[in-house]
Amino acid sequence: MTDLIYDVTEATFQAEVLERSKTVPVLVDFWADWCGPCHALAPLLGRAVERHDGEVVLARVDVDQNQRLAMAFQVQGIPAVKAFAGGQLVDEFVGAQPAAVVERFVEALLPSDADRAAAAAAELDPEQAAERWREILKDDPDNLAARAGLADLALRDGRPAEAIELLRPVETDPEVGVLVASARLAAEAADPASRFATAAAQATDGQADPALATLLAAVREGPGDTRDKARALMLDVFRLLGDGHPLTARYRKDLTRALF
Repeated sequence: MTDLIYDVTEATFQAEVLERSKTVPVLVDFWADWCGPCHALAPLLGRAVERHDGEVVLARVDVDQNQRLAMAFQVQGIPAVKAFAGGQLVDEFVGAQPAAVVERFVEALLPSDADRAAAAAAELDPEQAAERWREILKDDPDNLAARAGLADLALRDGRPAEAIELLRPVETDPEVGVLVASARLAAEAADPASRFATAAAQATDGQADPALATLLAAVREGPGDTRDKARALMLDVFRLLGDGHPLTARYRKDLTRALF
């Protein structure tokens, strides 16, 4: 085993697969020692991972020793290979595959040349970075890193509406969830006609508790556009805080009760 190829268990899966996949794609090989096709596939997976020198890693799960993990991910046949990125399952295949198929599967998880260029642009000064990101978007309009980079600059410059428009084509991608939420809340805070401008400003200024209390009270007023708006803003505050924050857990329960 190496840093690129390692065993995981039920106890380490969260940290070594789900959390790690937020920084590098993680292949998970569900296998067993008695499985001949598993032993045939393993070296192909290993070579494909090592060929890309740290851009992807391989976690191995012995299904006999980790049956609950196999059940949780609905493994019905082995070898079963599942790919995780950003904390989510993004692709998978079952059964031994030829080396060329394995290589294509791995390559599909890696950043494109445009993605690499967009990431490199982040090291430039803001003006140069913005110019480079705009060039990338001419050829790759949905490039996530370029759109996120430009949106972040717009948000820092006090242009949340522009940030929202830049992110609209990719707004459902979890990687930009916090940025989208920040832009929406900043736009609401900047709207003098908004009933929730103060709450939105509080949320972006680290005062999530009073912000959520105000929004929850509006949700409890009953159906209508105001309730819908307050609910949407609460969800944006949850994204800023993260699922593990105590306020998210508390107010999410209150929101559910208010709605249903």
